[in-house]
Amino acid sequence: MKLTLIAMLALFPASFASAEAVPGKPAPAFSVTDATGKTRALADAKGKWLVLEWFNKDCPYVKKHYGSGNMQKLQKYYVGKGVTWLTVISSAKGKQGHLTPAAATKLASETKMAANAVLIDESGAMGRAYGAKTTPHMYIIDPNGTIAYAGGIDDNDSADPAVIPASKNFVSSALDSALAGKAIAVASSKPYGCSVKYQ
Repeated sequence: MKLTLIAMLALFPASFASAEAVPGKPAPAFSVTDATGKTRALADAKGKWLVLEWFNKDCPYVKKHYGSGNMQKLQKYYVGKGVTWLTVISSAKGKQGHLTPAAATKLASETKMAANAVLIDESGAMGRAYGAKTTPHMYIIDPNGTIAYAGGIDDNDSADPAVIPASKNFVSSALDSALAGKAIAVASSKPYGCSVKYQ
C-alpha cells in the first residue's frame, strides 16, 4: 500500500517537528563540551543574545568567511556588544571537518577566531536538534531563549569571498536591529554551504 507524503508526515509528526529550530519557537536545549573541556549550555546564555555558527574548516564556504576575516570581524564586534557567540563543529570522527579539542583550539588561535567558544558536537546531537544543514548555518537566540533568526549568514551563496562586500548580511542586520530594540526584518533565510558531516 502506498502512502501519500501527507500521510507519511502524519505518522511521524514528532520527529519532523523536533528536528528544526524555527524562528518564534523556543531554542532546543543543549549541553556540549567546548574545545577547552568546559560544558556550554543554552541556559548559560539566559538574558543574553546568542549566536550559533556551524563550522567545518574544510568547507569552501566557511573558508570564504574565515579566509577573508569576515566571520572573525563579526564575532569580535558582537561579542564586544555583549552577545555570546558559539562556533559549533558537528563533523563526526572520520568525516570532513572533524577536529579534536586540541586541534580546534589550535585552529581557533591560528584563524584569530573571536567566538566565546568552539563546541565539539561529535555525536551530532546538538546539530540535529537544531536542524543544522550546512556550514555555515547560523542561528540567533534572544535573551528569553527564543529563536530570532535561522538561516544563511548572507544572501549570496557563492564561495567567492569577493562577493562579501556587496552581500546583505542577515546576521549582522538581525543583531543590529535586535540590539537597538527594533524588529528583525528577515527572521529566516535558506542556509547555504557544505552539508554538515554527521555520523
